[in-house]
Amino acid sequence: MRKTQINSIDEYIGTYPSDVQMVLQELRKAIKEAAPEAEETISYQIPTIKLNGNLVHFAAFKNHIGFYPTSSGIKAFKRELSRYEVSTGTVRFPIDEPLPVSLIKRIVRFRVKENLEKARKRLAR
Repeated sequence: MRKTQINSIDEYIGTYPSDVQMVLQELRKAIKEAAPEAEETISYQIPTIKLNGNLVHFAAFKNHIGFYPTSSGIKAFKRELSRYEVSTGTVRFPIDEPLPVSLIKRIVRFRVKENLEKARKRLAR
């Protein structure tokens, strides 16, 4: 946990070495392309992308980039994520390997669709 409060994704990314910053910016760009209407914020001191609720979170660690598309995002792409270390709502992309950008975009689009459908159902009540 960081000792200082992080207030923006730019600030978060800026706390890492340049090679990690490049990976984080690539991930951020992929998410923005898949969900251009989503809002960026910091939640739990990590980058969070929201659209009718949380879509995804991401974070950097010593040996991996954590990507958090919720358990539904992990389940829906279980086969494609099988080469990565995953848990209930997390996938860990090795920091020294290229990010699977097209897969990330598909997961984010899935989460957008899921959140929009949940919002529609809430409105229909």
